[in-house]
Parts: sequence; C-alpha cells; structure tokens
Amino acid sequence: MPTSHPSGWAHADGALRGPSWLRPPDDANRLVPHLWSTTADKDGTGDLSVGGVRLPDLVANVNTPAFVLDEADFRARARAFRDAFAPAQVFYAGKAFLCTTVVRWLVEEGLSLDVCSDGELTVALRGGMDPARIGYHGNNKSHPALRRAVHAGVGRIIVDSFAEIDRLAEIAREVPAEESGRGIGVMVRVTAGVEAHTHEYIATAHEDQKFGFSISSGDALEAVRRIHGTPGLELLGLHSHIGSQIFDTSGFEVAARRVLALHAQVADEVGVSMPELDLGGGFGIAYTTQDDPADPAQLAAEMSKIVEHECRALGVAEPALSIEPGRAIVGPAMCTVYTVGTVKEVELDGGARRTYVSVDGGMSDNIRTALYDSDYSCTLAGRRSEAAPVLSRVVGMHCEAGDVVVRDEFLPGDVRPGDLLAVPGTGAYCRSMASNYNHVLRPPVIAVRDGDARVIVRRETVDDLLATDVGAMDE
Repeated sequence: MPTSHPSGWAHADGALRGPSWLRPPDDANRLVPHLWSTTADKDGTGDLSVGGVRLPDLVANVNTPAFVLDEADFRARARAFRDAFAPAQVFYAGKAFLCTTVVRWLVEEGLSLDVCSDGELTVALRGGMDPARIGYHGNNKSHPALRRAVHAGVGRIIVDSFAEIDRLAEIAREVPAEESGRGIGVMVRVTAGVEAHTHEYIATAHEDQKFGFSISSGDALEAVRRIHGTPGLELLGLHSHIGSQIFDTSGFEVAARRVLALHAQVADEVGVSMPELDLGGGFGIAYTTQDDPADPAQLAAEMSKIVEHECRALGVAEPALSIEPGRAIVGPAMCTVYTVGTVKEVELDGGARRTYVSVDGGMSDNIRTALYDSDYSCTLAGRRSEAAPVLSRVVGMHCEAGDVVVRDEFLPGDVRPGDLLAVPGTGAYCRSMASNYNHVLRPPVIAVRDGDARVIVRRETVDDLLATDVGAMDE
C-alpha cells in the first residue's frame, strides 16, 4: 500500500525515490523480456514490434489507445498449460479477456472455458466452444441464466449458494435427464479458509467474503448432501479458488488439504465418490521486475504432487483435476499502446520535482492501478532516446486524481507530447473491465502474428456511445 502522510501521498517519505524494487536502468530503451510477450522486440531505432508488427505503423492505422494481442504468445501459453497439466482439464477463465476470436483459439488449442455471466456464455457459444467443455461460475446466477445454461448443454455449473441448488432442482424437473442424456453436472464451490497473499479484493477463499460454501461451518457438506439427493443433478466434485496473482503453491497446498479432507468425508458419510476436483486459477504473472512467476510445468508438478500426497494420506482415489488459468495465459500476451499528450514537472515541498506523463487513455482502459494498487511497467515505443532516465508517473486523461496507469517507472528524460508509450501485461482485466467513464470510447483489440495485424474487437464509436441514450435518439 502507498505510504500514508497527513499532507497526501506526494509528501510521503520516499515518495520520489520510487519503490525499493525499482532500480534505475542502465538503458531506458531496453525491454525487460519477461514482462513482455515472446515476440516483442525493439529495433535499433527504438521502435517496438509485437508479432512482427511495428507499433508506430500499427498506430498510424488504428490510432491510440489500443490493445495489442500477440496471438502466437497467447496460443503458446495456452498449450503450455494444456500439456503441463495433462490429463487435467484446463478451463481458460474468460473473465480475464474474452471475444469470439479468443474462443476459437481456445477450441483449436484444446482448452475448455470458464464463464460467469450470460453474456460470456453467449460469446463462448458464438465462438464455437463445445458447451460440454464450458464451466459456469458466479455467486448470483439467476433462474433464467441457469435455465439457458442447462438447455445449452453446459458441462458443469459451479453452485455458490443453496438458492442456486433450489433453482437447479426446479430446472432439472423441467429438463428430464433422459432428454438431456445426463443429469445437470454440478460442482460445489467451497471456501477453504485460506488467506492468499494478494490484494484483499482478489483473495477469495477466506471465510468473510461472498463466494462459496464454508467448509468449517458445515455448509459445504450440506450442499453436497442436497445435490446428491436431488433427482436430475449429477454431483461432479468440489471447487476451490483461493485468489488471484499468486506466485507460489503453498496456498494451494493448504486449500487442497482441506478440500480433499471434505472429499474423503463425503465418500465416508454420504457414500459417494466424487470424480472431479477443481483447484481454480489465480496464477501470477510478471507485471514488474519484482514479480517472479512459476511456469506451468513447475505449477503442474507441485500441484499434482500435493493432490497425490493428500489422497494417499486420506486413503482415497485421486479425483480428476482441473484448473482455471486466465491471467497467466492472456495477461503477458497483450500490451497497451498510448500517445503522450502532456509532460509536466510538478515542484513539491522541499524542492523535489515529480514528472507526470499524461497519455490518451487511463482508468477507462486500465482500472487495476486505481482499484487494486497494481504496479505496471512501460517503455518508450516509437523512438530511441539517449536522455538519462527519470523517475516518472504515467497518468491518464480522466478527471480523477487517482487516474494512474503506471505509478513509478524510469523513462527517458526527454519524453515529449506525441511519443508512444507501451505498457506490457495488460491482457487480463483491462479491456474486460474497461468503461466509458467521462464518455471515453473503449479501445480496440488488435491481434498480431507473423507481421499481420487484424482487428478482433473494434474501437467504439460515438454512435455506439449514444446507442442506448434514448434522449439522443429523439434528436
């Protein structure tokens, strides 16, 4: 969290020195490879390329801000999870970023898909995902949404409340098993009481939050009993998700131990051996040089070992494992490119100065810095500079003091209006959480590969902005 000071963050001790992990670079033009997609590169003139496409050339055609998605990188990360965790089923977490083109890539790479709204389900089906390979999440799924999912043939519904179980029971009476070919596949989301080391808003397995059934209170066991005793519902197993942006498997180990203990208890007391176990996702990525994420092979080896060890200790057969990476696949595969509008040096008490670099986007296309205190990196993307690096703050165009894109970064001291800046690691929860705050139009997503660029989500237009404004239609 930012250091507190009665006169505000700008006066806090150490505020102008930046975080302890951020060091002045020897060369402010150089990319830090593990922060970027695998095809990102800079040429001798300082122009940044992704997927063989020079960003200055791309910007000349599509303008800024724009999200640039490295197709080859996305596919490679998807395959890495698929292969490392095989035969476990890998469900891409669509909430990170979803469009029909991405769904088609997932289908081609053999992944399944996790959705958490009727809109995401619509995109999944339109993109050609087999509904049997879709999991449906959410803590407040309505009766119409559940009915549509069931009729579409969604393979698993992860229930989050007793009310949802009742709704599914009613729907099961409307759709007999002989008509659908099977009962409605149901998993029970449980809270394992694990405090993941992450921001409180993205830690999701401790007791005091909205998701799941508590293991310690007995609600989780009761939910299993109700599902098992309800005609038309097929109990698949337990689901646990401990949070997001997690860098080690210690939290998964504690969660797996508690969830598998419940799994064994169900076999003993309810008399049913559940065939599946989902340990969720939340695997971290490198946003800055302080982050050191594990690769899929390491995660798979450690998590499989945890499940094997706990099942052996409990004397139960290992259930089929599934996981739900989203950020870890799409996050590093995308960057955002902006145009600098203004550069301002602000003198603070004591003579210190802070450099503010304002770009033509902000919290409308990346709310994570304001919402989660997230850290990002960035680089000059359209030229090479020989100027000494200066600690800078990249801010957006919105009427909010908290509209910060990159809190601290060393940029060349001659950054000026018209320069291009690119921010890596923006694939997850940036375009998907984008808004029209200040009536700003949401940016496009451009997929790049082997020197070709194509729009897969177009930029919004003023007509889009006014389409739901009934008063504007009367003009």
